[in-house]
Amino acid sequence: MTDNIDDDTITSVDNSVKKLPDHLLIEIFIRVPISDWAQISCVKKQWANLFRGECLWQAALINTYPLAGQAKRWPGPIPQGLSRRRFTALYISKHIFALDGDIDELVGHTYLFLKEQLELPSMTPPSAILHGTIIDQFIACGKSNDMAHELASQIWLAVLDSLEENENTFCLLKSFAQEGDVFLPYPYSRSTKVQWRVFEKLFTDFRDCFSHVDYYDVLACAKNKFQPIPSAWLGY
Repeated sequence: MTDNIDDDTITSVDNSVKKLPDHLLIEIFIRVPISDWAQISCVKKQWANLFRGECLWQAALINTYPLAGQAKRWPGPIPQGLSRRRFTALYISKHIFALDGDIDELVGHTYLFLKEQLELPSMTPPSAILHGTIIDQFIACGKSNDMAHELASQIWLAVLDSLEENENTFCLLKSFAQEGDVFLPYPYSRSTKVQWRVFEKLFTDFRDCFSHVDYYDVLACAKNKFQPIPSAWLGY
């Protein structure tokens, strides 16, 4: 048996929802799956304003990540930001890196920082500076040199893999590949795994973007850093 809902019932429900105060709407929204939030925010201007405000994200942060409500010292060069950014950082840590514990938010913030820097429309800082900033953040928050270096490498790899395949990404990767070697003490030295991934993406995902001269310039840089290099990288 199918229930028939008439227009009057729908109108009555809609009017009841309209009368709900913001704090009750927030309590409802934070219990809805995150995948539906973008669609919900498009229904009404009032709801869109709630998703742009701080109150909803504070409530979502406490509801989803209760330990995040505890005040903690946050030293280092990468800012922690307000509730929406903190929620995003924790979400990234849980779903991209599958990390639990106090380190969650720290990893998420450094991921956001690096991704935003690599997607700047203007010139991106050299990779050594970005890597050093990430290492400084981990060390300032009490991580060991080994932990800082390993986490930084994981973040670099995840961000590089998340970049869109477009001209800006090609130019970015090419500039990283052609950067000169600078001696930096551990853990500030750049990860071999990250450097390999830069060349790997250039010679697989962006091979058709090279000019003849650029291809052999980047290939020479690859041969200078790695021996032997994969045969798949050869051949313009």
